[in-house]
Amino acid sequence: MATTLEVSYFNTFWLKRLKNINQYQEREADGTLLAAGIGGGITTGTPDPVTGEGYVIPATGSTEPSANIYEDWFVEESRIKGGFNNTSVDFGVKAYIVEEEASQTRRQSSLIYSGVYNAKNGINNTNEFPIGEDITRSVDPSSGSIQKLYAENTNLVIFQERKVNRAPIDKDVIFTQEGQPLNSNSRLVIGTPTAFEGNFGISRDPGSFAVYGYNKFFTDRDRGVVMQLGPNGLTEISNFGMIDYFRDALGGSTFTGIVGGYDVYHKNYVCTIETQTLVYDDLINGWVSFMSYVPELSTSLRGNYYTFKNNALWKHNDGFVYNQFYGIPAVSRVTFVFNPQPTTTKTFKTINYTGSNGWKVQGITNDYTGTDENPQQPGLGNTTSTNQNLGILSYDQGYYVDPNSNVQYRAGFDRKQNVYYAAIKNDSLSTAEEVITPGNKSTGLKGQYLVVTFAQDDFTDRTGAKQLFSVGTVYNNR
Repeated sequence: MATTLEVSYFNTFWLKRLKNINQYQEREADGTLLAAGIGGGITTGTPDPVTGEGYVIPATGSTEPSANIYEDWFVEESRIKGGFNNTSVDFGVKAYIVEEEASQTRRQSSLIYSGVYNAKNGINNTNEFPIGEDITRSVDPSSGSIQKLYAENTNLVIFQERKVNRAPIDKDVIFTQEGQPLNSNSRLVIGTPTAFEGNFGISRDPGSFAVYGYNKFFTDRDRGVVMQLGPNGLTEISNFGMIDYFRDALGGSTFTGIVGGYDVYHKNYVCTIETQTLVYDDLINGWVSFMSYVPELSTSLRGNYYTFKNNALWKHNDGFVYNQFYGIPAVSRVTFVFNPQPTTTKTFKTINYTGSNGWKVQGITNDYTGTDENPQQPGLGNTTSTNQNLGILSYDQGYYVDPNSNVQYRAGFDRKQNVYYAAIKNDSLSTAEEVITPGNKSTGLKGQYLVVTFAQDDFTDRTGAKQLFSVGTVYNNR
């Protein structure tokens, strides 16, 4: 027996369907592409009743889905009590619903936040966007898209491409008539953003960001600088002796990304640009070294420094193995420039250092004199004047015994009172280029300055520690 049940009221929800068509290329069962017109999909001329467009019927043997049509459903209309023209439910912010014009707008300089998440008591409201609260916040769109967010105490640091902002969390900032800021409690999750002084941002390299304490480090590729954000605001740390390098390395490069991290073991910011890794020490405000490793990611944990390479996690400063990264040995190099009395021409005679055994001089060159043109006698051509030394062997590497006298000699560095010293031999290519007489293979290099490169030798305790405390030279003014 049929029963009629009377209800006092009901709510109606009208669902709207959007059907989207995507074209794709047909394939054989083995994955090869089908030629046009040979077993391929057929585009029907029969319009779809919803979209009015034709769609593709897949061919036999295709590895693609049976149809490339997918449907989106969302609530179009809701009426309380289901009556005609009754009050409608307000949907508020439509986080997962496209606009009615079927065109999408990407708000790259805006933020939207959901409900709270608390893992301690199991509250997870990240899929809720309450319409009764102000849950959106925007920054200046002329400064580019938002690339990085960092929460610090009760502030949110917002990194755009060309600007860095700070917004209060769960509070707002109001200003008095004198311009003094005052904090006030507010229902706003994110307060009004204020920009730091300086037109610097993180460009499109959020991977360059690293933080330690109150200092944040990042690169600005578009402006060719490396930045530090501290209690005193933004500082261009690339100006500390490395202006030209970062201007060339960042300015015209097309590499994909920059890797940044903080080495808490040595208290250094480590920045990798393509195939070059540099280290910045904020205790001395200077770039202290180039490194021989190129990480994919880097981080610090419990006083140790880790990097990721080749799908593996590597711990640095582990044990007593030196000059070895990712299982591959590396060579340490240090370059010095001797330039006493800059305007005086000198003859550099010897070189000495204090430190560990195993250092060799990889190369010595003096200043480039330049090109002398001969317009009166073009047959002489252009001449240059550059002296060079092919290197000095290390203490162990230069050891040999004279087979005739059975006397021990050192062809490279010798040691006396724990100081290693050696004579600088002139190994210029021809006598015509010599500026020291007599002839080739003479002692000393003449010039206003000298560039010396020390390097680890090839066999003296390759994985052991190599220390270099000081390097000096003996010269004469002439």
